[in-house]
Amino acid sequence: MNTHSIGMSATGTTEAGMADSKAKYRPEITHAGLSPTHPVTAVDEYNASREVEVPGESPLTLYVDGREIVTLMTIGAHPEALALGYLRNQRFVDRLEQIQSVSVDHHTESVQVSTREGIEGWDEKLKRRTVTTGCGQGTVFSCTLDNLYSIRLPAVSVRQSTIYALLNNISDQNTIYRRSGAVHGCALCEGAESLLYTEDVGRHNAADAISGYMWLDGISGSDKIFYTTGRLTSEIVMKAAHMGIAVLLSRSGVTHMGLELAQELGVTMIARAKGRHFLVYHGAGNIVFDAPPEPRPACKK
Repeated sequence: MNTHSIGMSATGTTEAGMADSKAKYRPEITHAGLSPTHPVTAVDEYNASREVEVPGESPLTLYVDGREIVTLMTIGAHPEALALGYLRNQRFVDRLEQIQSVSVDHHTESVQVSTREGIEGWDEKLKRRTVTTGCGQGTVFSCTLDNLYSIRLPAVSVRQSTIYALLNNISDQNTIYRRSGAVHGCALCEGAESLLYTEDVGRHNAADAISGYMWLDGISGSDKIFYTTGRLTSEIVMKAAHMGIAVLLSRSGVTHMGLELAQELGVTMIARAKGRHFLVYHGAGNIVFDAPPEPRPACKK
């Protein structure tokens, strides 16, 4: 796989301490990804027909041991990783070893996750859920919030020059967006390099897919940067924290609740990042300002 969809780039590396987890265990999974876009005909402003592409969007109902959990709207390009990342980020499953298999069937629009010994406390985990600002309405279950504030994220220093280099390197990876629009992109980055990049109809789906691949490949988030084209809400901050990532970078803005949660969890929050511009909403002390742009011209009186 290349970084234009999802996968390790040639420069990607995993943490030495995490490498053994990939070798020790990996559940059986199907590889049932769909084409992310579909050709259609549209009429432009000159009343001329044009062949264009639009992203797919289809329901995928997640079952765990035969029990229905949630239906996700997705382009369907990486459904197995999406299912695993969703279960991980919602704190339904704590260890990859608990999962025996992940099987996707597009005819029934479902993904079946089988565990080895079942999951304790399903009723309690599913009892309370909160509708979030996620695209298409995301959902956070009560178990997602359990122990959230016990997470200890590392203090990660980021150079201003690295931010600029990362924004430049990642600008040509949104292939689905450039072909069709209507999707969000997320990336797991090490320094200025993108290790994983994925796009989906919702940024929370793209984030969950990255989380799933991190789980499968034993990639630690402790020294990584999470990039998204979408806004930084409380839901995205929670997902990053569960992935062990302490630095968030977005070309969009932030919400007040997202900022408050980032402050409480110690997440460095950089947003409105495009070209040579960015705003650090939290964690400015972790930024090394080594490449300041030219001063703004003075306003004429």
